[in-house]
Amino acid sequence: MQKRVSELFTQSFGSEPKIITRAPGRIEFIGNHTDYNGGTVLGAAVDCGLWVAVSPRSDGRRRWRSAIGDTVVETGEALTKLEGHSSWINYPQGVIDAMQAHGLEIPGGFDYAVESDLPVGAGLSSSAAIELSSALAFLELTGQEVDREKLVKIGRKAENDFVGVPCGILDQGVSGFGKRDHLVFIDCRGPDFSTVPMPGGAHFWIFNTHTKHALVDGLYEARHTECMAAAADLGVKQLADASLELFRQEMHKLSPTVAKRARHIIEEIDRVGKTITAMEAQDLDAVGRNLTASHRSSQHAFENSTPELDSLVDQLTTMAGVYGARLTGGGFGGAVMALTDARFGAAEADQVAQVYRSRWGADPQVLHMRTGDGAEVIQSNQA
Repeated sequence: MQKRVSELFTQSFGSEPKIITRAPGRIEFIGNHTDYNGGTVLGAAVDCGLWVAVSPRSDGRRRWRSAIGDTVVETGEALTKLEGHSSWINYPQGVIDAMQAHGLEIPGGFDYAVESDLPVGAGLSSSAAIELSSALAFLELTGQEVDREKLVKIGRKAENDFVGVPCGILDQGVSGFGKRDHLVFIDCRGPDFSTVPMPGGAHFWIFNTHTKHALVDGLYEARHTECMAAAADLGVKQLADASLELFRQEMHKLSPTVAKRARHIIEEIDRVGKTITAMEAQDLDAVGRNLTASHRSSQHAFENSTPELDSLVDQLTTMAGVYGARLTGGGFGGAVMALTDARFGAAEADQVAQVYRSRWGADPQVLHMRTGDGAEVIQSNQA
């Protein structure tokens, strides 16, 4: 990928890039929509992501090129939200806006190219990957360093305030703090970040349905609003502050829909804790049960699943070698993650795909993924 992004940059701008950075996508392991509710979450950085190549310009022009487009887009130093095929530029522009808000020097003109081996729309957070890889590139351009916590906060602020998605810290936190053969644990009230070793012999399989996964279209925002209403009705600042006992005592104050949303979040936070305990005991069967329970709660209480995702979980959880399965990411389409042992391989994955095809008339994208390291600077030659 380093060679590919460098070649794209050279093809687009006529010179080699000075700086190359990368940031991984992530799997939301468990902790669905708990992050913006102040809860806990487990995620895994994966071994694919986005690569950014940049070089400074002295004329204030900013030129942008994505591997999925065939033209260079030019903007000035003023930050203006773009639409249509150029809307991806809002993510790195949001990073510049967030850097300025954090009191950091922002880059002037530059040439910028981005390449990816991360499937779009699979719920693996290409948005966080482009935010963190862009932030590292812009910091390197301006000769600045920040700690890892500030880096992920810059990425989150870009998405919340400039792009307009009210996400929590999960995506950026996992992309920033990822570590091979580990999960990233986030207590979102700090936020505090740590890593948890993955038990040996565990495999991740992703089944991308290619169904709609557009968080900006209002569904994500609606759930966010419902969760905030639930916290207010329960008399707590965030749903993470509400125990199951409090919820049961006070749920009569909530509308039926808001009560379902609150139940999912409060029980999901409890499942995160149980999953960590099970991992420490090397009990992958218990981990798998928690994953599947998480999906059923998303399906029936939070209602951010889809029939396509549900059918994948239904099938996967009957197969040998599968510990558990759940939707991964914001939901409303996207992908299912299955945690398996070595008995589940390519032949079994193809069997799942065939059943899905016969039911839905489309082929899911199947990915056998591994954990990977967090965002990093790959090359810096500014001398």
